[in-house]
Amino acid sequence: MVAQQAPQGAAPLDLAKLRELRRQAAHRRRRMIFNNDGDDVIYTKKEPAAEALLALRTTPLLGSQVDSIFYSNSLCFGQALHNSQVMEPFTCTEAMFADNSLPGLMARGIDPIRVMTDFGHANGIEIFWDMRMNDTHDALLDSYGPYLRPKFKLDHPEFLVGSPDKQPPYGPWSSVNYAEPQVRDLACRFFEEVCARFDIDGIELDFLRHACFFKSVAEGGRASQAELDLMTDLVRRTREMSEREGLRRGRPILIAIRVPDSVEYCRGIGLDVEKWLSEGLVDILIGSCYFQLNPWEYLVDLGHRYDVPVYPSLSESRVQGETRFSRNSLESYRARALRAWAAGADGVYIFNYFNPKGPIWRELGDPETLQAKDKLYFVTVRNGSPNGYLAGGREYQYVPVLTPTNPWLVPVGEPVQVELPVGDDLASAVQAGLKPQVTCHVRLLGGSAVQVALNGHALADPTVADQWLDFPVQPEWVAKGVNRLALSAPSEPAAGDEWTTVYEGPDLPALPWQRMGFGEGCVAEMQDGRLLIADRSAAGGSYAFFQCPCFIRPEDETVTEARLKVLSGWSSIEIENGVSGEEIQFYPDMVKARYCGLSHALDTTDAFHTYRIVLQRDTFQVFVDGELRIDGTSKLTHPAYNGRSGVMFGAANSPSLGEALWESVRIRNRALTLLDLALSIRYGA
Repeated sequence: MVAQQAPQGAAPLDLAKLRELRRQAAHRRRRMIFNNDGDDVIYTKKEPAAEALLALRTTPLLGSQVDSIFYSNSLCFGQALHNSQVMEPFTCTEAMFADNSLPGLMARGIDPIRVMTDFGHANGIEIFWDMRMNDTHDALLDSYGPYLRPKFKLDHPEFLVGSPDKQPPYGPWSSVNYAEPQVRDLACRFFEEVCARFDIDGIELDFLRHACFFKSVAEGGRASQAELDLMTDLVRRTREMSEREGLRRGRPILIAIRVPDSVEYCRGIGLDVEKWLSEGLVDILIGSCYFQLNPWEYLVDLGHRYDVPVYPSLSESRVQGETRFSRNSLESYRARALRAWAAGADGVYIFNYFNPKGPIWRELGDPETLQAKDKLYFVTVRNGSPNGYLAGGREYQYVPVLTPTNPWLVPVGEPVQVELPVGDDLASAVQAGLKPQVTCHVRLLGGSAVQVALNGHALADPTVADQWLDFPVQPEWVAKGVNRLALSAPSEPAAGDEWTTVYEGPDLPALPWQRMGFGEGCVAEMQDGRLLIADRSAAGGSYAFFQCPCFIRPEDETVTEARLKVLSGWSSIEIENGVSGEEIQFYPDMVKARYCGLSHALDTTDAFHTYRIVLQRDTFQVFVDGELRIDGTSKLTHPAYNGRSGVMFGAANSPSLGEALWESVRIRNRALTLLDLALSIRYGA
């Protein structure tokens, strides 16, 4: 049960006793932590009443394995979804916020935080107030962005790491700069008000929404020792405040943090997490979100080294280009949770999953129950880039990243090695009389001939289903823990003129082609059997492309051929080989190599022309209707974005406009590409 107020007449707590009670509370059972991001208040569409608010995401959790609710109802550093006297209550009812129920709740004297704490204390569920230390959903220049921008940021643009017109290369421009004392002081006041006014069990400092805290880091540097000390002082002040309030009310207030799962990465962005742990400033350690940097054992060892319980954060997957198998499926969540339990986690933390009736709430918190449930293991579930918040951040990543948009080359001869952690103990399952069926699923591009071995055991006789090869696996070949798969192409593909990937009408591009962008004013539709791709907006994020994420080896000759007719503006084909690349742009009056500047004058609007682009090593050539028109010998110097490999075709980019009709796009690529890999375990009825 949640700790209650000290009995009336009991001796006042001293600091030593408070700290002992806090340690006991930190180590209470938390099978599952549910992070409710608070937007149930915004989108409720129900009358402003406590029961209606609880019915959306909270009351249905009764009887589940959820022992703690982390209620996150602060917005964009400055606004609150409760009746705050320090933050600005978010009372907007414009546009997509027409159903915001906070004004109605406040008019009736109902505060969402109090609703949650009353519910939690009545039902033995722990309630934390969670603040996103740099929520930057307001960085969008359109959509909901302008509505979310708090008055504090509008009044003090000098406290931000950038501006709409001068956006930093790392992290969102609307992040507050914690080097500013006014920012740190305001953060402390946010926490103090909540701890003083509400009977919460703890507070969470969520450093992963979003992980940008210092202007120096946003501009490409590393946090200095002085900046690390400033953030440590903020956490220390928060701890001191929590102890004052804990002594006043007669029971402790815990502090949880959610951070990237790497001490070195955290230091790079300004968070001295290990120092916080060693000083006893943190009671609960939660890790990971957009990306994972280390196996879960790393985070568990870090927290347990300082007697702090650890909860891996299982966020919803945002991987694009999936077919047949989903990383957001129940089977995948089971696999992820059991893997975390097997690593020694004290429980699991669920982020961005808001269906309170979903079966995960009654399964993921019990590793014994999970053992006999069907599962689906992926090599990678979240593939956000660590470079997004820290220059060179990828150097701290020690787990593989394999998704349809992060493909791997399958080499000839020496196999590529893939590590796949598994939480199931199949040997024990078989001994218990279960009959697990195990299948290794491999998705390839460029062919189907591949050699696969699992932990040294050759897999054979696959069946083909929806672009996947399904290899049967003996259960005894699968280890609890890290499993190693080796994949290789059997021989060098024979030379020839066959195309390995082709798009032709009359339908829209289908897999392996994947949509990219398609923001405001972007269109992809068929017109008389031809594909119209149009970018008709200059707004941020408005571009329209289809991507084929094939792996291109720099030493191979790769040919891309397209037939298109320009209508207006510019369209393009971009080819990258993991090292470098070039974008061939089609304007009404010319064809241009964007990065090296070479061009050829041509009326591209008079008819459909055939453009052939040949790429190899650091050279490229562009042929128009069979004639060499751009010779880019020794001109391929532009680096591939984040080591990306593949071919894209489409219309313009955010500040520009473009429309073209496409008859076909063909690719000839010699490399065998591994797009995805999964391991399914089925226990049957």
